[in-house]
Amino acid sequence: MYDPDDGPHHRREAVSPEAGIDEHQIEGALRPRALDEFVGQERVREQLSLVLDSARRRGRAPDHILMSGGPGLGKTTLAMIIAAELGAPLRITSGPAIERSGDLAAVLSTLQEGEVLFLDEIHRMARPAEEMLYVAMEDFRVDVVVGKGPGATAIPLDIAPFTLVGATTRAGMLPAPLRDRFGFTAHMDFYTPEELERILHRSAGLLGAPLDDDAAREIAGRSRGTPRIANRLLRRVRDYAEVRGGGAMDLENARAALDLYEVDALGLDRLDRAILDVLLHRFRGGPVGLSTLAVSVGEEAETVEVVAEPFLVRSGFLARTPRGRVATPMAWQHMGLTPPPDAAFGAAAAAGGGAPASP
Repeated sequence: MYDPDDGPHHRREAVSPEAGIDEHQIEGALRPRALDEFVGQERVREQLSLVLDSARRRGRAPDHILMSGGPGLGKTTLAMIIAAELGAPLRITSGPAIERSGDLAAVLSTLQEGEVLFLDEIHRMARPAEEMLYVAMEDFRVDVVVGKGPGATAIPLDIAPFTLVGATTRAGMLPAPLRDRFGFTAHMDFYTPEELERILHRSAGLLGAPLDDDAAREIAGRSRGTPRIANRLLRRVRDYAEVRGGGAMDLENARAALDLYEVDALGLDRLDRAILDVLLHRFRGGPVGLSTLAVSVGEEAETVEVVAEPFLVRSGFLARTPRGRVATPMAWQHMGLTPPPDAAFGAAAAAGGGAPASP
């Protein structure tokens, strides 16, 4: 843990690059390895601990587990912790990689007894594979179809009991039959600034880069309630401190680094501000349709909807209405602009006021 009595020369010696290690390896090294090390999500941790303890006492694989929540909140990390706590192997795949039922059958048929299968983005799995998964989760069996047409035969194949850990950022897209087969569903919430500060101090210690309390508070405040973003910003502050800041991970260098990387005081990044800028200047605050907004900022509609919108809506800058996206008074204020007299805000637009939405 950082000692505030350390002088600047001590801090500079501690800040050292990880030679030959890429960003993905660094991110993996910062992941907690046990539930006791995991910061935040207290209710989920308590519930999950009970599920795992009960399974260990019975000597059986725990029920299947579904985790939902935004990107970067710790779903993958918890899947790794589940396997570690059970002392079981972990197999990792994703929904988009399962294009056919045969792809899923190949994975399931090679699982060892008690193995944990982590299926990320489970809502993007192909429908035929999804239907095969129903039977596998409930009866630990897959039906392999041999042949085609009228002569096709389904051969039942038993598979070893396993635990599926599914992760999704869009739980509403999962069909009810699939959701019902999970014995425990965990919803991952965004983290408080205090929790992010604890994560940042832990990560800084692992990186050998002691962090001032004020700097940790500044980074946490710009991290959108997301540990992945907090750790990424921490590494950029560390880079700035090494190259331009005399090695000190202090408030001054933290602010300078975050300003350089276009992350403002409230956590808005380049894409967030581009969306607000287009919405305010070109469409007079909206309403405007998602696809038109996405084209205007040069991004895919899914990127705008999944990456930027949740934060903008949660922070009070944007409102979703039946007629399109609408900027709030807070958005006008944050961008230093005065709304025109006929600007449509969230409630008015929802009631049918304002200009027609673009497609």
